[in-house]
Amino acid sequence: MMSPAGFPVSPAPPRAALLTGVGRRRGIGAALARGLAADGFALALSSLDAYDRRVNGEPSDVTDLAEELRAEGTEVVLLDGDLADPAVPPRLVAEAHEQLGPLGALVMAHCESVDSSILDTTVESFDRHYAVNVRASWLLMKAFAEQVPLREEGAPAADGGAVIALTSDHTTHNLPYGATKGALDRLVLAGTHELADRGIRTNVVNPGPIDTGWMTDEVRDAGAAQTPGGELGGPGTVEDLVRFLLSERGRWIRGQLLLSNGGFATPAV
Repeated sequence: MMSPAGFPVSPAPPRAALLTGVGRRRGIGAALARGLAADGFALALSSLDAYDRRVNGEPSDVTDLAEELRAEGTEVVLLDGDLADPAVPPRLVAEAHEQLGPLGALVMAHCESVDSSILDTTVESFDRHYAVNVRASWLLMKAFAEQVPLREEGAPAADGGAVIALTSDHTTHNLPYGATKGALDRLVLAGTHELADRGIRTNVVNPGPIDTGWMTDEVRDAGAAQTPGGELGGPGTVEDLVRFLLSERGRWIRGQLLLSNGGFATPAV
């Protein structure tokens, strides 16, 4: 295919996406799912009910989200599995590919996040954070890349799609979460260069503090006071950026860690 100017145009990536960490309809993952559905993606949504019950204190309602999206015409596949198990990430990609066809996007919104500090973090907890936040993300990226064909020598690079991960810079008293998110950043950003021969672009988004039901009024007010505009972002502010990065207009942004936090904790100059 050639552009009007005579330059080769890369074929568009498939319009199917695997989105991890979609457990609750009020969470960031659910907002991302709604946004990608509006943009025409078929969706494979992965979740872990046991995590939502253990950490968020409420069950997953991803089945309700799926029904909502299907009613609007979106093809939705529900996948489950504990990402701490190294067999699960490649299985999720394989099942998504089998049911939806080739994937054009991998959006990683999953995490293990349990508050603890330097002196009271257990080895078991640290290892689980690493397994979910880092190792699983690597294995998901690897499996996603392996389903994208290598370009032939001399051929223009096909658009192999995009990988986006959500990160955080919160570390104090949230040690294993913050430390493993730092490792996640480096892992995903390396993908833009290491996976260039498959036309895959990768970015990391740091949305700052987002209230998905965990904030008290005190926490919410304190966080808002640390932003220049005096307000916090919501799941929709994360959705807006991710949709842009996955769009044709956003495909030139590659290998970036993007702060989409309303200027949170940014000192006035």
